[in-house]
Formats: sequence, structure tokens, C-alpha cells
Amino acid sequence: MKNYRQAGSVLTLTPSVAVASGIGYLFGAALFGIATSDVPANTPGEFKTDGVFDLGKTAGVVVSVGDRLFWDATNKVVNKTSASQECIGVAVESAAGTADVVAVKLGASLPAAT
Repeated sequence: MKNYRQAGSVLTLTPSVAVASGIGYLFGAALFGIATSDVPANTPGEFKTDGVFDLGKTAGVVVSVGDRLFWDATNKVVNKTSASQECIGVAVESAAGTADVVAVKLGASLPAAT
């Protein structure tokens, strides 16, 4: 096959701001990745675009398995607010309102919002 390029689970991408290792970044409206190491602003770096990650979440938000999670780029956390935010995955574990993190399965192939 002559048109295959790569598996795509790790992509070299260029964020417009510095991104610390283990922190997420939303490229455009639909491509989300977790930095595999510290990436300076406007510099190509490696971003993991699939898998399950423990990500920070908005304080007080209760999350159930299967909840769609949205990226708050300002605070660099996930929450359940769809207004002005992009869905970056689904919860694979529940998290109490007091929890700091939630397990998130990243993915672009998410069910349509209802």
C-alpha cells in the first residue's frame, strides 16, 4: 500500500502556546492531544491522540462512566459544559465532585450529541 503514512496515535503537531508534558491541547475544533513532553510555543512536538488518560477536571463536577467530556482550554481541565468547548472524549470511570481528575478515553469518533 503506497498511501499509508503512520499509525496516528502519536502526531507531531505545533501548538500556538507552550504545553507541558501530560497536558492537553486542542488543535482547531476537533484534534486533541496530550503532550508527551514539554512543547514550547510554535514548536513541533509529539502529542498522543488516543488512549485513556487521567485529566484534571473542573472542581465540583460529578462525572459518570460514558459522560461526554469537553476541554476547557483556559483552565486546562475537562468538564461537562458543551457551550463554547469541544468534546475530546468520554469518561471511563466515575469521578466525584471532590475528585481532581477523571479517566478519559480520547477520541474523535464520538457519538453525536443529543
